[in-house]
Amino acid sequence: QVQLLESGGGLVQAGDSLRLSCVASGRIFSPSTMSWFRQAPGTERELVAGIWWSGGRTTYADSVKGRFTIARDNSGNTVYLEMNSLKPEDTAIYYCAARDSPGVLSRPSAYAYWGQGTQVTVSS
Repeated sequence: QVQLLESGGGLVQAGDSLRLSCVASGRIFSPSTMSWFRQAPGTERELVAGIWWSGGRTTYADSVKGRFTIARDNSGNTVYLEMNSLKPEDTAIYYCAARDSPGVLSRPSAYAYWGQGTQVTVSS
């Protein structure tokens, strides 16, 4: 059993920064890919960013390119999402997800492991 636990969400103003963390625990955990998704009320869950665990290749949604950075800590089983220049449209619940196969996929069904989510609210 693998557990993912997110932290770091909160209420900020437009232009501010936040850093989300996701810590994996449980059985020996060696994912191929970890990603961050987000879901705003009334919308579908969407991919924000993903990282290949081996090699560190990253991919981002167009809406966050240049503002968000995903990074991993191999020794700590932790993935981070650094969010800068936040906008009100970034408001959502942010979820950490992991999959055992390589490749950052945009469909949530491709990920076997999920965290409970952390709320990010950006006021204008």
